[in-house]
Amino acid sequence: MIMQYIKHPSCIILAVSPANADLANSDALQLARLADPDGSRTIGVITKLDIMDRGTDARNFLLGNVIPLKFGYVGVVNRSQEDINFNRSVQDALAFEEKFFSTLPAYNGLAHCCGVPQLAKKLNMILLKHITNMLPGLKTRINAQLVAVAKEHAAYGDTVESAAGQGVQLLNILRKYCEAFSSMVEGKNRVSTDKLSGGARVHYIFQSIFVKSLEEIDPCKSITDDDVRTTIQNSGGPKGAMFLPEVPFEILVRKQIGRLLDPSLQCAQFIYDELIKISHGCLITELQKFPVLKKRMSEVVCSFLRDGLRPAETMITHIIEMEMDYINTSHPSFVGGTKVVELAKHEVLPPKTSTSLSGHKDGTIVGSEIQLTAERSQKSRAVFARDATRRATSEQASMEAGTSLTGGSQIRNSQVGGNSSSKLPSIIPLKEPPITLKPSETEQDATEVAIVKELIKSYYDIVRKSIEDAIPKAVMHFLVNHTKRDLHNFLIRKLYRENLLNELMRETDEVLIRRQRIQEMLEILKQAHRTLEEFPIEADNIEKGYNLTEHATGLSKIHGVSGDSTNGIYTSSPNCYPPHQASHMVL
Repeated sequence: MIMQYIKHPSCIILAVSPANADLANSDALQLARLADPDGSRTIGVITKLDIMDRGTDARNFLLGNVIPLKFGYVGVVNRSQEDINFNRSVQDALAFEEKFFSTLPAYNGLAHCCGVPQLAKKLNMILLKHITNMLPGLKTRINAQLVAVAKEHAAYGDTVESAAGQGVQLLNILRKYCEAFSSMVEGKNRVSTDKLSGGARVHYIFQSIFVKSLEEIDPCKSITDDDVRTTIQNSGGPKGAMFLPEVPFEILVRKQIGRLLDPSLQCAQFIYDELIKISHGCLITELQKFPVLKKRMSEVVCSFLRDGLRPAETMITHIIEMEMDYINTSHPSFVGGTKVVELAKHEVLPPKTSTSLSGHKDGTIVGSEIQLTAERSQKSRAVFARDATRRATSEQASMEAGTSLTGGSQIRNSQVGGNSSSKLPSIIPLKEPPITLKPSETEQDATEVAIVKELIKSYYDIVRKSIEDAIPKAVMHFLVNHTKRDLHNFLIRKLYRENLLNELMRETDEVLIRRQRIQEMLEILKQAHRTLEEFPIEADNIEKGYNLTEHATGLSKIHGVSGDSTNGIYTSSPNCYPPHQASHMVL
């Protein structure tokens, strides 16, 4: 049990040993050495000096010649059992002790380490020195605790029972909540240094996730050459097209624009999720004591954000549909005409062919332009005309089919004996068209496919840039800024009702108990703060408070206790202490 106390570094150990026993074998010193091996916080107390054998004394013990200690030794003479039986007072015992040390020559010059008053003085001076060393740090810790507890006490506030007070408290909470929400979105409150939070995450979603994802999309990745070729031939109808029609381009580019709808809606959903996270991080401490209010506010805020998400998604859908409904080929950034043909030719023709066809005319005409001019003159049509090869292929196939049919007819005629009088009608059977038809591929088709793809890429880039700018604006307007503007009024309409005040503002038992403890702790810390502020002035007079001639113990008496009492209790506090400065705090 003793070790539980003396093992602490801040504990001063009083090792009491009788003078009529061997000090080296003292149980008290041996136990103290276990907790204080270097003896830096142990005071040796030598008792029973008055019953030592005649001719012996404890001078070597008191001088520390046997077992040295940092704080030394103090010899005392306590009341004997006989003194207690005859009710000898403490004052008389101290007088006897003083007379004992003054009459024995062995203790001359050792007045500073003899007697109970000197022991009390030594203990008080050690305590004073310890407090003086610890005082700055102690003040700092108490001030820090005082600030933290005062802040927590302010967060808990006082208990409000009236309906009017509860209404005011609810309005204040709703106002602070909305202000905290807006501050977190705008990045004006609790800026984190280790990770992105609040509005910074919204900006990251817009620029680093949404925009970057759109820029990485290849507009022609999901369109094969067969898709383009089939669309071109289907748009010609039964007659076929002499020129490359606009319909395939519009059909395919609308399909690619439609692919932008899903990532745009996902972007809005991501922002919605971020706003939900921000709402959960507002006024955590203030709402902790109102669990019902916290739950209802969470439900109302989530409902409000869902209501704001719907018009944002509707607007996003309208933006994509508007881009699909009107293909503006007159846009100044759209690449068409001869320029797109040149780009397509460069993609279709091999590099060597392009080089062999290239020539110079005054250093200004390139090979692709010469080739384009030649094609126009030979085919007598615009740059998007069909190649005659396709028609030649069709004619050749028809001729082969006709030859086959004619041969068959001749065989049948020979089988009937060559009777010219029986002229049977010639039957030409046709093969049924397959269920799925694929267009034939020619050299001109490759050029047309490349042209359509270049047109899709050019227009898709225009739409993509517009979408990258319009979608964040729609989300900010219908969802983020709408929440900042109207959330406060929405919360008041849903929650500020007289029949709900008692339920919403009801605190838990844990909160009530915690508030009471915080109030008590706050009062203790305030008292400790006042005591520490007064201590330096009093500490200067502690040394002056000792007067061995004025008082038998050398210490001043406790205020209000008579010095004539046989059971008088003495304190180490100086007589200059005012009564109102007594403190019950244990340092």
